[in-house]
Amino acid sequence: MSEPIRPSTILPAVRTPFTVVTEDGQTLIGEVSAPLSNPTAAILCCHPNPTGGGMMDSHIYKKAANRLPAMAGITVVRFNTRGTTSEAGTSTGSYDNGRAEKFDVEAMIRYCFDVLQLKELWVVGWSFGTSIAISHARDPRIKGLILLSPTLLDIVEGDLEFWADDGRPITALIPEYDDYLKPDQAAERFAVIPQIKLIPVAGAKHLWVGEPMVHRVLTEITQIVAPARLPLPTEI
Repeated sequence: MSEPIRPSTILPAVRTPFTVVTEDGQTLIGEVSAPLSNPTAAILCCHPNPTGGGMMDSHIYKKAANRLPAMAGITVVRFNTRGTTSEAGTSTGSYDNGRAEKFDVEAMIRYCFDVLQLKELWVVGWSFGTSIAISHARDPRIKGLILLSPTLLDIVEGDLEFWADDGRPITALIPEYDDYLKPDQAAERFAVIPQIKLIPVAGAKHLWVGEPMVHRVLTEITQIVAPARLPLPTEI
């Protein structure tokens, strides 16, 4: 007898903790959640601002790691940026408002390609994580960016223009009731990037609370990186 997917649902995957040393000597902690079979693509998750409680276990990413390997064959790579703590431990260093986090993002991308040997890698950012993705996830091997609740608070001049010139795909999910960047504001701010796909999400808030919103976000991610595996189940 089937039962609905719940916030606590954990589906089978190979879950492996890791540490990565950045170019400036900090040690990042994280976890890879890989499918048992039939892999499709991979996502590298950049979490919300640690000063507000953001970490690799922020609920959308924890649920992605708990579900997407089994549901869609997606490998989910999560990590704590410098100075960030989760149940798995604390990365060394200290929060730097998105600047020194450049070394974190670059080290993680190298780890995904050079150690994990992932081929189809997308970078997913959420809130603060969107800013460090836009600013620092520029390795030519990544497929593109997926932005959840972008704030554009921590980017610097030239960041958006880089992606406009680069041309790789970017999709941004914009909550109707976001605290920082609502859909009409996002359309104006992101207008410089011609290839960006903006998806306004009715009824959503910045933190994507509630199982319907989690399902929507995970569906949109899967639509981009592994569309053949849709629809995602709502029961197991």
